[in-house]
Amino acid sequence: MVRDEGEAAMRMKVELVPLPVSEVDRAIEFYEGRLGFTKDVDVRPADGIRVVQLTPEGSACSVGFGTGLEVYAGEPGGVRGVHLVVEDLDARRQRLRAAGDGLAPRGAVLGGQALDSRADNDSRASGRIQ
Repeated sequence: MVRDEGEAAMRMKVELVPLPVSEVDRAIEFYEGRLGFTKDVDVRPADGIRVVQLTPEGSACSVGFGTGLEVYAGEPGGVRGVHLVVEDLDARRQRLRAAGDGLAPRGAVLGGQALDSRADNDSRASGRIQ
């Protein structure tokens, strides 16, 4: 961190990851219905504009998507490498399987951490590390 001598550090946090999606309601069903995220915001502040924000339990960072704003433009599935970390990967996999979610086979082990991946409705790959 660059700062002058004696200057206090400025704390910063990532609080929102905007995601382009093809269908807002389908994305809500995926994140809220399948993954169990909490829907914090779902508003239509003006004609043609919709803002949705969902947060995983225990996280300070949310995902956001919607319509009519440049921040949500882009190719659905274009955001890569976002990590969703869980305490018990096997329990989470079992819960997702019970909900009818198609999971990829369990992946590699990286530095003692198990990596699991899947794709959501917009073919966005997401990884889970335990």
